[in-house]
Amino acid sequence: MAMRRTTMYSSAGKKLYAVRAADGTFKDIQTYERAHRADMAHKSAAEKTAAKKAAAKKKSPARKAAKKATRKVARKKTGVKKTARRK
Repeated sequence: MAMRRTTMYSSAGKKLYAVRAADGTFKDIQTYERAHRADMAHKSAAEKTAAKKAAAKKKSPARKAAKKATRKVARKKTGVKKTARRK
């Protein structure tokens, strides 16, 4: 679960994020710039599962060729002619 942050500003005017502990005390104070960079470096669980699905969806060239060959054989048996595809 993501930590809830309190937004504050430093005396110099830089945006700060303060992470609070359960008892309300400050656990960590970071500049927005540093916290944002750290957030962007990590992938969320949703991004990780999407990447796994995309990798599983990619088919190897040999498998594609085998699938294409079986379609050709099936067409010959049924007598169906290949139709022109529209672009």
